[in-house]
Amino acid sequence: MKLAPELITETWLNSDAPISLKCLRGKVVCLFAFQMLCPGCVQYLVPQSKKAYDLFSGKGVKVLGLHTVFEHHQAMGIESLKAFIHEYRIEFPVGIDKPSEDGNPIPTTMGIYNMRGTPTTLLVDKKGYLRNNTFGHVDDMALGAEIAMLMSEPEYG
Repeated sequence: MKLAPELITETWLNSDAPISLKCLRGKVVCLFAFQMLCPGCVQYLVPQSKKAYDLFSGKGVKVLGLHTVFEHHQAMGIESLKAFIHEYRIEFPVGIDKPSEDGNPIPTTMGIYNMRGTPTTLLVDKKGYLRNNTFGHVDDMALGAEIAMLMSEPEYG
């Protein structure tokens, strides 16, 4: 296993300050990577991430969103994302993935994590290790069971 790389974001919405994985050690982190124009994200990932937030927040789990745009860049600016977050009533922090500096359409964090697209679900354990990186829809029961397993693991040791 390896430590989860830090998230490289331009800004965070629904958060008063930038968020780092290092500062979240001791908590299970559920990171839901999406694009607001991705049908699978809207149909599956957004409702699932909201369920995870409702069920696990305040219980040692931090739910985060990552808006990672690799297509239709002009249509998915920050104002559109703010409207999307409001419309879908997303209450947890959402980071905006930093665009690649070399002109690559794949944003920085998406590239670091070798994401194949959106939706992608990442799970980081209490020690900061990346435990799951899944592209596509994840069954709610399977995700809940995996989060519960990570919650039950010791923080140290």
